[in-house]
Amino acid sequence: MQITDPIADLLTRIRNASTAKHPSVEIPASNMKKAICQILVDECYIKGMQVKNDTVQGTIVVTLKYQANGEPVIAGLRRVSKPGLRIYTNCEDMPKVIRPGTAIISTSKGIMTDKAARAAHVGGEVLGLCVVRKG
Repeated sequence: MQITDPIADLLTRIRNASTAKHPSVEIPASNMKKAICQILVDECYIKGMQVKNDTVQGTIVVTLKYQANGEPVIAGLRRVSKPGLRIYTNCEDMPKVIRPGTAIISTSKGIMTDKAARAAHVGGEVLGLCVVRKG
């Protein structure tokens, strides 16, 4: 089955699995999805990710992270730039997440967080926003 927006599918699968309190979720693999999941691991929003090459495309197994009270660490995951309306930004106008969280940016130097893009002084397409719970 062809998916129109694979990044939105990735974010939706993670959001739905964390809302349903699943321990992990499987996602069809691609290089961009691996990079986004690696950012979520590096920022400590998910426990980990593992790439399985059992099929032609492979799958990414994302292990979700929960707080001590059972609430998901990720409070919100939102796609910003969509196939019908791409959102680009330069390093000065990059979105800042008010609550604790991160914007994920696709730049000419690869996929990185908003903080890393500002430090590298590059702009790009705003892929999504990830907001975490305090505590």
